[in-house]
Amino acid sequence: MTAESTVPSPAGQSRDLGSSPVAVLPQRDGTGSPRLPSGRPAPRPGSPLPLLVVDGTAAVPGTLALTGTPHQPLLTGVLVAASLLLRPRPRPGRRPSGALDDLPVLCGRITVVWLVLAALVAAYAPAHALSARTLAAGVLLHSVTGCAGRAAVYHRHRTALRNRPRAALVVGSAATAQRVASALLRHPRCGMHPVGIVTGDPGGTASLPVLSTGEEVRRAVVQNGVRDVLVVDPSAPPAVDPSVRHRQAALLRALAESGCAVWELDAETPAHAPYPAGDRIAAFPCRRLEPAARRPGGAGKRVLDVTVSGLLLLLLSPLLLACAAVLRVVGGPGVLFRQERVGQGGRPFTLLKFRTHRPADEHESATRWSVADEHRMPWFCRFLRRTSLDELLQLWNVFRGDMSLVGPRPERPYFVARFSQTYPGYAARHRMPAGITGLAQINGLRGDTSIEDRARFDNAYIDDWSLWRDVCILLRTAAALVRPTGS
Repeated sequence: MTAESTVPSPAGQSRDLGSSPVAVLPQRDGTGSPRLPSGRPAPRPGSPLPLLVVDGTAAVPGTLALTGTPHQPLLTGVLVAASLLLRPRPRPGRRPSGALDDLPVLCGRITVVWLVLAALVAAYAPAHALSARTLAAGVLLHSVTGCAGRAAVYHRHRTALRNRPRAALVVGSAATAQRVASALLRHPRCGMHPVGIVTGDPGGTASLPVLSTGEEVRRAVVQNGVRDVLVVDPSAPPAVDPSVRHRQAALLRALAESGCAVWELDAETPAHAPYPAGDRIAAFPCRRLEPAARRPGGAGKRVLDVTVSGLLLLLLSPLLLACAAVLRVVGGPGVLFRQERVGQGGRPFTLLKFRTHRPADEHESATRWSVADEHRMPWFCRFLRRTSLDELLQLWNVFRGDMSLVGPRPERPYFVARFSQTYPGYAARHRMPAGITGLAQINGLRGDTSIEDRARFDNAYIDDWSLWRDVCILLRTAAALVRPTGS
């Protein structure tokens, strides 16, 4: 399969974007973005303090069941501390739910807390072991108080949202944006009040102002104090004019940087994998989107990259020198291959490899997908490719910060442009630094394999990132080297 023969995905089938346009926008170029107010703090789903206080104090009535038990104050302290440690926590980005939604998890964790307390009492004071009746009474009082407290907190929050809804903009196609805005107006409990629709196709909208220029958006944000932006159906096929999508991406970046919370909302299909269960705005499945700077990674990932890449460069330096010497003898001068690739945030960088193929010109190097005549390569070049030893020089790219050890494989600008238009979610791969290996590679997606599958695996890696997952991928990559297949 070559890039020219790649078959596009049927429109609407692949919706696992993995993230928002906010996190994958092109670099700011100084054009096309409205000048929006900056420095406003982004709206937060609410302070965790009320729920923290409720969960802590809910344990106190339960201690009435411990009346007459020795060291009751100590047991009360243990119960409160354990209740806070095991309290249900809302997932980042999730909108407030109700007390009934928390009931199963809350009661389960309270039961665990009391069982642990009973085990401690039985271990250190067997004569005063808690009876089954005491346990049942304690769990019941604790659960009722906790649920009632959470219900009061949620009710207060919903009342505040209904009485003081935040101004919102709806971005997307005119018909869909109008439908979503109408639903929000019919359901004020959502806490959002749409004040305008941002679209390049104003046809069919009448009830709300239609904003089609950056200046109109800026005026709406300033005058209405817009704090939320809803991007409806972001996985729709790209517009005929690519500049439309670029302008929308620049606008979303400016809105996010001005302090607005950006939500991806699917108004067309039922909820499925890309949208976390339970996250809804007016019953539309949604997810909170974060700017690229807030995406996972950070200092821990960079420390791992510098430590491992630096150590490997030292340990493998004799092997690298030997490969360079043999390649010079076999293939002639010019053992290094430099090529422009696209990294995090769409920024280009120069990738290093050992040269195993000499393209006819720069155009072929930038636009040819694969090397079809590999059998014509010198034997040592074939050996380097099949063992992936030609990729080892990318450790230097990792050490200097162009890449990471683990992440989506970087591609050339020509193919990034083509794949971003063909495959929904491909551009979202650039939310994190490119990597030498990644989740897609350890699942066999190397060389001439499905671009759509690669984008899906790469976005899944980014969405579920953790430092331990990077370590696991590195270990699996090392294990896979005993059965190399080349790339």
